Amino acid sequence: MTKESLHEPFEIVCKTLDECPKLEHRHSFFELVYILSGTGRQCINKNQFNYQAGHLFLLTPDDCHAFEIKTTTKFFFLRFNDIYIQSNALQTDNIQRLEYILQNANHQPGCILKHQPDKSLVRPVVEAIIREYENRDLYNQELIRQLVNTLIVVVARNIARQLPEHVSEHTDEKALAILTYIQNHIYEPEKIRAESVSQHFGISKTYLGRYFKKHTAETMQQYVTNYRLKLIEARLRHSDLRMTEIARELGFTDENHLNKFFRKQKGSSPTAFRNALLRR
Repeated sequence: MTKESLHEPFEIVCKTLDECPKLEHRHSFFELVYILSGTGRQCINKNQFNYQAGHLFLLTPDDCHAFEIKTTTKFFFLRFNDIYIQSNALQTDNIQRLEYILQNANHQPGCILKHQPDKSLVRPVVEAIIREYENRDLYNQELIRQLVNTLIVVVARNIARQLPEHVSEHTDEKALAILTYIQNHIYEPEKIRAESVSQHFGISKTYLGRYFKKHTAETMQQYVTNYRLKLIEARLRHSDLRMTEIARELGFTDENHLNKFFRKQKGSSPTAFRNALLRR
């Protein structure tokens, strides 16, 4: 099975195809695929989903995927890697939103747009990116970057609405606000302690615990732990950051603290986890 690489921070491709020229393959980068027209089937990690115009897919590194084209399909591809993620093209809050995408994409088939207003927003954004890319007009590179960032944030919002498993767009508004608050402050441990969250939302610590579990089917501590764990795994998978750098960024007191946390959750050290990935 082939594995493609990307040699630029991001790449835009627009193609109209009658058949997919590639068999199942993997990427070393991330890819957003938007269907402008046509029908067919998306195959990802041995699962399948029938696609049509307006569907948007997120493919993450090492996903095994292919498209089976039924009727002539116009694809928009946005490919990006960790160079773009870490560049100054994305503001800090956008990096955190993008990171949420990378950690919580479920690697299953299907359109990631779950929020109806966003379905209406994405197509004009994609069409504007294509127009700027093809016309090469004045300031087009700056405009393309802004539009790409907009698309990334929209995708992050839709994925955030899907998690945890028991959270949906019908979940109580305050519960969604608490989840968003935790996501935004995951790098600041003192702000996501129960005392700080309860004070921020003006509710008692005892009630906060019951309320959070009622709407998410897990405790707030479990949610924070799982979220931090996914962020650590992402850095081990997709970056060459040293353990001390990961520990510092995610609010651990030192590398030893990070090691104890990771070993308790995963049964191995972060170094062993990364080495196992390299041997695959």
